[in-house]
Amino acid sequence: MNAQPRVIIVMPAYNAAKTLRATVEDLPRDQIAEIILVDDASRDGTADLAASMGLTVFRHPHNRGYGGNQKTCYREALARGAEIVVMVHPDHQYDPRQVLRLVDPIIRGDCDAAFGSRMLGGRYFQGGMPKWKYVANVMLTAAFNVLTGRFLSECHSGFRAYSRRYLQAVRYEANSDNFVFDLQILLQGIDAGMRFHELPIDTRYFDDASQVGVLAGMRYGLSSLALLAVYRLHRMGLWTPEFLRRPAEGSGASA
Repeated sequence: MNAQPRVIIVMPAYNAAKTLRATVEDLPRDQIAEIILVDDASRDGTADLAASMGLTVFRHPHNRGYGGNQKTCYREALARGAEIVVMVHPDHQYDPRQVLRLVDPIIRGDCDAAFGSRMLGGRYFQGGMPKWKYVANVMLTAAFNVLTGRFLSECHSGFRAYSRRYLQAVRYEANSDNFVFDLQILLQGIDAGMRFHELPIDTRYFDDASQVGVLAGMRYGLSSLALLAVYRLHRMGLWTPEFLRRPAEGSGASA
């Protein structure tokens, strides 16, 4: 990796017009090569606003879901020469000013992926995190740690940075188009021997930030537990789902 790697920010966006400008303005632009926004058929002018701000914009003609959006994000970032790809949600819930802290350990060669964790630092509720979400996060992360044999303080953060090596080593195109994509790409990374790093972050919960409700959160939790059970079967050599099958040649993404 070069001394100054090409860092590309990717933003999976859906109806983010109210918060996009504040998010972009908080990014440390001088050390970022490009910002890519993938608009998932928003109805509020998100894509037009992003284009007017000088972002590189890709538009889905139909809504593909959070995971489907990320597939386009990573495919396009790699095609544009990214050496490190940072996912920043355009809803301003995660602090964009912390991007370089995520990138740093990857540049140093300490890890292949870095994650911001809301569970580190003891400031879980200061940004307004609902208590039910905190409890669910702790329980699902505990299940993740037990069933994978790896330890993370949080496996559900949406503030992430991946090296090019990581994204080319996993078949992210085989993942779900829904929210469990984030968990699948972690499990793929573990299977491929990738190294992880976490750092504490603060988050903001407010009306315009995208949030998952209780019922949707329950569905996500059950899907995550089912996915972890499947992963355990894979590790036991009993069954390997499609998303964990190793690529025959090269990677699951464009080089």
